Amino acid sequence: MNKQAAKQLAFLLCLVCAHTGAALAQAMTYAPPSVAVIEDAPPAVRQLLQQASTLESEPDSANTTDKLWQAAVLYCQASRWGSAEGQYRLGMLYAFGQGVPANQAFAASLFSLAASLGHAQAHQMLDTIELTSAALPACVNQDQLPERAPAPPPFYHDLPADLHPGNGLSIEKYLLTLPNHKRWLIPLTTTMSAWYALDPKLVLSMIAVESNFNTSAQSPKAAMGLMQLIPDTAERFNVRNAYDATQNLRGGMRYLRWLLSYYRGNISYAAAAYNAGEGRVDRYQGVPPFPETRAYVRRVLGLYGSARHAFDESLTGASPWLAAGQR
Repeated sequence: MNKQAAKQLAFLLCLVCAHTGAALAQAMTYAPPSVAVIEDAPPAVRQLLQQASTLESEPDSANTTDKLWQAAVLYCQASRWGSAEGQYRLGMLYAFGQGVPANQAFAASLFSLAASLGHAQAHQMLDTIELTSAALPACVNQDQLPERAPAPPPFYHDLPADLHPGNGLSIEKYLLTLPNHKRWLIPLTTTMSAWYALDPKLVLSMIAVESNFNTSAQSPKAAMGLMQLIPDTAERFNVRNAYDATQNLRGGMRYLRWLLSYYRGNISYAAAAYNAGEGRVDRYQGVPPFPETRAYVRRVLGLYGSARHAFDESLTGASPWLAAGQR
């Protein structure tokens, strides 16, 4: 991504990051702790969870970052007292940089602690974050305050001239048309893309084509959710609930990352395989002659604006026909 494109995407993220407190909670099926969870906790822990949950569920405002940091302070204390729910909630804040600075290692350790105590959602997040760590924030081991996340930039209502129609920035322009109730998916996707070494612009382009950012989308062929996972793909990448945003993105990104490795960074082939299956791409040794698949590839490439992507060759060997052609 060149500097200009990076600036454009960064500006777009500024539009949503200032409004991602309660909205990003929605991204992670991050509802307040259930009544049962709170009632089962010891009285002192119960009070901490209730107070933190209230802070998290308040509407976004200019001091959202401060409120989420206050929630992190409470979750730190609950974590020190052995609360799996507190550890999980604090891990979510660190995973997505809400109230505290983003830190995958801290998140992974907190999810591991909570999962060891039987917390199912923490176990799912360990699958998503794909990281093993023993590092814990200092506030979990001793009575001290966690670091604060930097305040987000102000929300801008006027767009700069280089984001106006006619500049060829397809995915950026598309994202600017998203209604507010879908914009929380942009920072979620951007954060998770980094975990899987994917350009967020490519993932966002595919989501736009697959589901138009509809988490409950379902196709006549039983493809589900944001990245339209078919049941076989969901099972292949251990996605238990394809309508959960984080699980769906995890499965779709892991599959996309594998396809990019298999087709050695060729986005046309990877996108065609995502739509029609790698077996058909291999059979036709390229984009299959199916109108739906060809239209799909054209739309993804048109939004993304590039035909190549970096890939990790250690994930899998190259497609046999592609490897033969490269000899």
